[in-house]
Amino acid sequence: MPSPPRRWCSFLCLLCSLAPGAASAAYLDELIARSRELRLSERREWHRLMHYTADLAGPGVHSLADARRFFLAPDGKTHPQGELEATLASFFSDVRETQETQNPQCAFISRYGWLDRQLGFDAARMPRRPCRRFREWREALDPHGVTLIFPAAYLNNPSSMYGHTLLRIDARDQDEKTRLLAYAINYAANTDETNGILFAVNGLFGGYPGMFSILPYYLKVREYNDLENRDIWEYELNLTPEEIDRLLMHAWELGPIYFDYYFFDENCSYYLLELLEAARPDLDLTRAFRWWAIPSDTVREVVRQQGLLKRVVYRPSNATVIRHRLGLMNPEERALAGEMGRGRISTRDLAYAALPETARARVLEVSHDYLNYLRTTGRRPVDEPAVLARDLLLERSRLGAGTDDPPVPVPEVRPDQGHGTSRIALGAGRRDRASFIELRARPSYHDLMDPDGGYARAAQTEFFDLAVRDYGTGIGPRLEDLRLVNIVSISPRNEFFRSLSWKIDAGWARRRLAGGDEPLVFGVHGGPGLAWTVPDSLKGNTTIYAFLESTAEVNKHLEKGFALGAGPSFGALTDLSPRWRAEVYARTQRFFSGDMRLDLSRERQEKQSWNAALISLHHYF
Repeated sequence: MPSPPRRWCSFLCLLCSLAPGAASAAYLDELIARSRELRLSERREWHRLMHYTADLAGPGVHSLADARRFFLAPDGKTHPQGELEATLASFFSDVRETQETQNPQCAFISRYGWLDRQLGFDAARMPRRPCRRFREWREALDPHGVTLIFPAAYLNNPSSMYGHTLLRIDARDQDEKTRLLAYAINYAANTDETNGILFAVNGLFGGYPGMFSILPYYLKVREYNDLENRDIWEYELNLTPEEIDRLLMHAWELGPIYFDYYFFDENCSYYLLELLEAARPDLDLTRAFRWWAIPSDTVREVVRQQGLLKRVVYRPSNATVIRHRLGLMNPEERALAGEMGRGRISTRDLAYAALPETARARVLEVSHDYLNYLRTTGRRPVDEPAVLARDLLLERSRLGAGTDDPPVPVPEVRPDQGHGTSRIALGAGRRDRASFIELRARPSYHDLMDPDGGYARAAQTEFFDLAVRDYGTGIGPRLEDLRLVNIVSISPRNEFFRSLSWKIDAGWARRRLAGGDEPLVFGVHGGPGLAWTVPDSLKGNTTIYAFLESTAEVNKHLEKGFALGAGPSFGALTDLSPRWRAEVYARTQRFFSGDMRLDLSRERQEKQSWNAALISLHHYF
């Protein structure tokens, strides 16, 4: 092992000067010599604690942590041995713990614990610090278990389009009723940005610091389950008490540390995997996510680990519960529940009073749940919704009858059991009497024709979808289209839920011009829309939709170099059977230059092996 450079010697001497006497320096020399002999800086555990990852080019490593205060050595970000020696030197510091400062043994408590286990620190030669702040924090958590939380995808929030993950710390005496009182460890971009586009752009390029935080779990449940109406999946992990302690110690020392936040790879899910690796260094969870880390894929990787998963619990959102209970009611009961939840009728209504007692109980419960849904989503159906909620509960308490309604069924396919988020396809087709073969690759994530299991129905999120075609003319393959982003949110409406659908599609695609040329044209398309399910607004497996779309295209071959257009689109999405789905779609747009374009398409997909047919008609004025 080569000797440290001269500047390292002076730096270590400076750290040693914080400790009294030459005895400390002598003991530090012993510890450093022993660490070199054991090659501790090369151990997986040390690299886990420091978040070192291999350089893309060359044999070196670098830490993903970006906060300077995380490193005790001047070049600790790239030199594991130097950082280890500087860490050992810092442990001799006599800095006293206050509300503002910590002794290095406490600030870097997981490093201290691991090095102590490897080197067997002599407390007489290097006094142990009590670390009262950490001990009090840990006692307040009373940790007994860890659960990986996965709220489903939410398209109206750019940071949660793929879903989200966090870790819940389960207390010793926690049960199903008190788990909301537990605390959760969350990693997220530290920003107050409310503009979704700016957030997405900055998130793509590491424009925000990402930080760990710990907060009451019920706040996240309220945010996900109630405000955003996202189902939550809870994956209880099988960690030992020692592993739980290591996880908490590492979370403690990462509290004031930031990492540059990247939307696709170094995101919420990636760093939670690193936290689990620090708890159990034998895990190798992050290796598969060097380029991008989609939350559902990270959950899938955790579940894949032998013996790591204990059980899975499903927590449906308020909207899911309401939809389920509405499906158990007849049309008259549904109408009464909706009117009562909006405060338009009271419990003295004759139609309500004529119902059997069990049906009245069901109407009261659903109307109360629906009122809470309206309140949490920012709507006030009456001036005093709290008073109406109290009156509904009082009336329900007067009824002795129970509803005996079955609980919300657990979906047959969990998020970790759904289809893979990346897709590659090889196909063949024919266009204008010309045959072609096509290779299409999609890194992520899900489209309308993919199997729904584990995903939201009628929702599409695709990034960097690329297609290359070869028409066999001898010219070779050509880029057919490259979609940077293609998002479709089809939210069916009914008398209870008045959701707005929307879509956005941006990227390059071939556009046939009047002269026969087909240049790659960059375009942005999208707009708002409405959707409904038929024939029954609650149970139908057919969704019809309509959008009012606008288009902006740019290419030097276009007249004036650009084209602006707008027009309606219509479509229907239906499940023909549990294995088959079909979509028909039509769009017409009038361009300001006087051109009109008409697109017609139909698709069908079989969930095991698939075939697709596309018929396109383009008309230009």
